[in-house]
Amino acid sequence: MVSISNRPQAGESEGEAVSSGNSRESFEQLLESYSQPTHFHDGAMLKGRVLKVTGEYVFVDVGHKLEGIVPIAQFKDRDGVVQVKPGDEVDVTMERGGDREGYVTLSHEKAQRARVWEDLEKAFNDQTPIKGRVIERVKGGLSVDFGVRAFLPGSQVDVKPIRNLDALKGQEIEVRVIKFNRRRGNVVVSRKVLLEEEINARKSVTLSHLAEGAVVRGVIKNMTDYGAFVDLGGLDGLLHVTDMSWGRASHPSDVVQVGEEVDLLVLKFDREKERVALGLKQLYPDPWHDADQKYPVGTHIKGKVVNVTDYGAFVELEPGVEGLVHVSEMSWSKRVKHPSKFVHPGDNVEVEVLDVQPAERRISLSLRQTEPNPWHTLADRYREGSKVEGKVRNLTDFGAFIEIEDGIDGLVHVSDISWTKRIKHPSEVLKKGDKVEAVVLSVDGENRRLSLGIKQLTPDAWENFFERYRVGDVVRGKVVRIASFGAFVEIEPGIEGLCHVSEAGPDKDQRGRRGGATAPAAEESAFTVGQEMAFKIIKLSPEEHKIGLSLRAVGQEIERQELNSYLQEQRAGGATSTLGEMMSLKDRPSDHD
Repeated sequence: MVSISNRPQAGESEGEAVSSGNSRESFEQLLESYSQPTHFHDGAMLKGRVLKVTGEYVFVDVGHKLEGIVPIAQFKDRDGVVQVKPGDEVDVTMERGGDREGYVTLSHEKAQRARVWEDLEKAFNDQTPIKGRVIERVKGGLSVDFGVRAFLPGSQVDVKPIRNLDALKGQEIEVRVIKFNRRRGNVVVSRKVLLEEEINARKSVTLSHLAEGAVVRGVIKNMTDYGAFVDLGGLDGLLHVTDMSWGRASHPSDVVQVGEEVDLLVLKFDREKERVALGLKQLYPDPWHDADQKYPVGTHIKGKVVNVTDYGAFVELEPGVEGLVHVSEMSWSKRVKHPSKFVHPGDNVEVEVLDVQPAERRISLSLRQTEPNPWHTLADRYREGSKVEGKVRNLTDFGAFIEIEDGIDGLVHVSDISWTKRIKHPSEVLKKGDKVEAVVLSVDGENRRLSLGIKQLTPDAWENFFERYRVGDVVRGKVVRIASFGAFVEIEPGIEGLCHVSEAGPDKDQRGRRGGATAPAAEESAFTVGQEMAFKIIKLSPEEHKIGLSLRAVGQEIERQELNSYLQEQRAGGATSTLGEMMSLKDRPSDHD
């Protein structure tokens, strides 16, 4: 043990002892001074080394035999994880309150805050970028954390307005300090300034090598219905939907996606207005260039239905090459009211090439040509005169269409419905859906025409009539219609003849002898509808199905018969008649008048 005393030791003079005492006193003062910690004012910035980490404090050695404690909460992140370990160097400041169990109280938060203010001030003075984390959305903009909070106005977030500022929450962004006041704790930052500088720098590089015909690389920025805007590096170009693919592209999203990096061809470039038109399909060969060689007329090829319209269906033969199957080329026999009843988008079909026009980018296709034409063999299946059965599918003013098999219709003309009935419209006899029999009259497969007849199922009543009667025969008939020129008389069911008004009464000589004044009245009342009378056939026209009748001739025939009978009686009795007697007999009214 070392002891220190001021008394003179043996062998020392009093003066030496005094001198020696002063030295000891200085040494003790020095030792005491060395053993006391260096004095730091409150708030002094210090650097220290972490000695130990406990559940409550972090122990830090700041030098000069000075150790302090910092509440552990000041070293935890947002998730509560401690961010330091023994040996780490940290910034701290002296806190008021003195020692605590031999340890000075330190603050890491205040040291950080002070350091942040220094960094912010330096960034403001030097106009250098600084990174911070977006904490929350506040009125008019965002709050950015650097250790102290700064305000980022909404107008300074991006070069274009951003509707959803909340999307930036939690992101680390780089900004520039545009306003700084440490005393008031006011810091305003801008992200837009840095973005504009970056865009201008990239634009300068882009413009230096941009030219029509050049191949450039860009990123799909956003899309509209008519195209996509591409970031070429500080400069946007438009990729129109029609320049995306040689094939069908109803929307830009069918070909490209936002964020996708693509190579493009510069189609047009206006340097003054900084407008760029881009093309994607132009980087690949035009498939229509040799379409006539790849798809000769008559070729059968498989394709995919990509679109259906009112007039037909578009079939894709390869990407960029589509042909049209017109509605008339879908089926030989089936009635296609709308193409969608026959094919649908996505269907794989086999078609035949009818025509190719590469310059007009048109190909005509056919579905039905890949199958046999049923009309070409119709004559073999339905010979003239054969009987068929079918359903009435449609009625028109001129006849009825009868479906005899799927898609094969025959026409029964209104004149071929009945031998005898006068039919003005087929609906008088037939209605849609009726099942009927008919006779094949003619087959024209080339023009897809089939003529049928219903009346031909029964014998021709007219033909039979003309075989049984001759001109001069007397027949009985019923007046069915009266016209100004005469009367129509039904001789047999369905068989009518015409008695002209000139054949309705006696001739003019007889009218004169019987009293001409009353003849017209009698002539006008010669016929009554429903009246049955005897008529003489005076004309037959088998070709035109016309019969001429005479009522007057019947009277003359009766008179002649009566005269012949009288003469025969006279001759039998030996009497001789004079000419005058014969004329008076002729003028005598007959029984039929």
